[in-house]
Amino acid sequence: MRIRRLLLAFILPLALASNVLYAQVLEPVKWSFSHEKISEKEFKLIFTATIENKWHLYSQNIQEGGPVPTSFRFDPSSDFQLVGKVEEPRPKRMYDPNFEMEVAYFDHKAVFTQKVKALVDRPFKVKGALEFMCCDDSRCLPPNEVEFEFTLTPGAGAASEVVSTTTATSSTDTGKGSSLVEPLQIKTSQTAAEEVTATEGTDSNSTSSLWLFFWVAFLGGLLAILTPCVFPMIPMTVSFFMHDETNKAKARFQAIFYGFSIIAIYTIIGTAVALTLGANFANFLSTHWLPNLFFFLIFMVFAASFFGAFEIVLPSWLVTKTDQKADKGGLVGAFFMAFTLVLVSFSCTAPIVGSILVASASGEILKPIVGMLGFGLAFALPFTLFALFPGWLSNLPKSGGWLNSVKVVLGFIEVALGLKFLSVADQTYHWGILDREIYIAIWIVVFTLMGFYLLGKIRFKHDSEVTHIGVFRLTLVIITFSFVVYLIPGMWGAPLKALAGYLPPQSSHDFDLNQVIRDNAKLIMESGKTASFPGTTNETCDKPKYSEFLHLPHGLEGYFDYEQGLACAKKLNKPVFIDFTGHGCVNCREMEARVWSHPEVLKRLKNDFVIIALYVDDKTELPENEWIVSSYDGKVKKTIGKKYADFQISRFNVNAQPYYVLLDPDGNQLVPPKAYDLNVDNFIRFLDSGLEAFRKRQQ
Repeated sequence: MRIRRLLLAFILPLALASNVLYAQVLEPVKWSFSHEKISEKEFKLIFTATIENKWHLYSQNIQEGGPVPTSFRFDPSSDFQLVGKVEEPRPKRMYDPNFEMEVAYFDHKAVFTQKVKALVDRPFKVKGALEFMCCDDSRCLPPNEVEFEFTLTPGAGAASEVVSTTTATSSTDTGKGSSLVEPLQIKTSQTAAEEVTATEGTDSNSTSSLWLFFWVAFLGGLLAILTPCVFPMIPMTVSFFMHDETNKAKARFQAIFYGFSIIAIYTIIGTAVALTLGANFANFLSTHWLPNLFFFLIFMVFAASFFGAFEIVLPSWLVTKTDQKADKGGLVGAFFMAFTLVLVSFSCTAPIVGSILVASASGEILKPIVGMLGFGLAFALPFTLFALFPGWLSNLPKSGGWLNSVKVVLGFIEVALGLKFLSVADQTYHWGILDREIYIAIWIVVFTLMGFYLLGKIRFKHDSEVTHIGVFRLTLVIITFSFVVYLIPGMWGAPLKALAGYLPPQSSHDFDLNQVIRDNAKLIMESGKTASFPGTTNETCDKPKYSEFLHLPHGLEGYFDYEQGLACAKKLNKPVFIDFTGHGCVNCREMEARVWSHPEVLKRLKNDFVIIALYVDDKTELPENEWIVSSYDGKVKKTIGKKYADFQISRFNVNAQPYYVLLDPDGNQLVPPKAYDLNVDNFIRFLDSGLEAFRKRQQ
């Protein structure tokens, strides 16, 4: 008995504490504002976000369809002009399968800066607001807006002086009065600079991503060697360095220098791309239709070249002039010999080099440099090794039709990968050209043709006849056709999770067999519904507001307006299941995919509850007669998202999603709410406890 009391005394406070901590308004991001005087007329506005551990703040450069990016709005004024755009530190990047895209984010601290130029000689103010979204590993908060105000004084004075203004936190809008404002320590310009440097430091995710890209580019360099423009040049190059039998040490030194020259040439190309397509160009490259359409066409041109339609060649005078300088000998001759190799092999290496450079054009300075370093290292490796050890040449396979086969296979891969760029433009601008099933159909055709080509059933004009195939080629055939078989179910709506990053989103699929089955089941249920069996299906009383653009998953029906849903619950005498969710809520989608999809959960949601999904980040503006004044911060809420974000905070003192609440038809809470939890049994118990509480109240 004493042990039981001790356990209760220990566990009960912990449980109560966890509920208290759980039911709170989260403020994981705190903003502080300061400014630095650059000259008499110019100032730098500094926006510093301090982010709690495990939380992420998103970059300004996020593709459409992903989380809400950080954005800055400045109130127009004739007192100043903005110089350039808001600059941000280099973000971390990771692939998010829920958004089916790579997202850029910050953790711990991020410093944004904006330069302004004074147009008056008196003190003036710069006002505006910033909007941001943040998530951790288990929840996302709705987009939040924070107002800022700077008072700037032009004229002679100490440059590089950092002056603090105010600090704000990430509650809904700007917070609740001055309780969210904290004093900010005065910082020197050196401290501010150290902050930016710390924020821009290398992180493990970024480093691992660069290493992965390096090895992909390295593999591209090895593939380039197996093309008909390059492979036959290996013995020719070796003979160039081995013709001087009297001084083998000198010849080998020149061979090593020759290899380093190849690496240097490709790395210089990568550096040039990095300097011309820096971080500020990333958003344009990733979302605008023009560069994506251009890259798509480039890939198609490269593929046509690999198929033998034409050769991509450089001007002959350039190759001749470089070759003449290679004849001078010595280190200069070795360098120009390397340059000659790069130029002569251009028709075969250009598509691979171009693919690497296009893939690296994501705004990271290091990525194109690392990519070209990896490609150049792999490309130079065999030439250098065979020049050092010429006896190995006897073990090389002879040139033949297999070289052209490598080139053609690369052409098929170019076609498949090039579609991604057209898909990005298509999704961003809603052209409807390349829906998911069309994309998959093209891939099925491309890789089927590639399989038949490897079998020798299809031949291009430069191909020799394939009389038999070896084990390696047979292995490639098996892999290719297995991939085609994997793709086929995707035509009817299979998720194909392994390719989530390359395929258009599931919502663009015109014929989803899973959805058809759900719709047919719904029709069967409705046709068998009678007055004797009320409440046995997912009923609604009237057409839900906003159902033109808001939808529930898994064929469920429900409401997107609290008042309308509550009125239907009273009519049907059912409990209410409120889902606080958001378009940019990753964990909401995960709960829907992994928990809501369970048959026992679906059965309860369909039969026993009126579902009300309240989107806290929807930007649809409400009619003026539906605007509300917040009891939390006193501000007017004009959009669907702001209205229900405020409702969640005001009513439940929580601002994280997903958040599930069970109410009776009068709006009274039945059981403690539930948040993100992928345990299906826990969610079923949550629903059942709400139903039991509702029935007891009915009795």
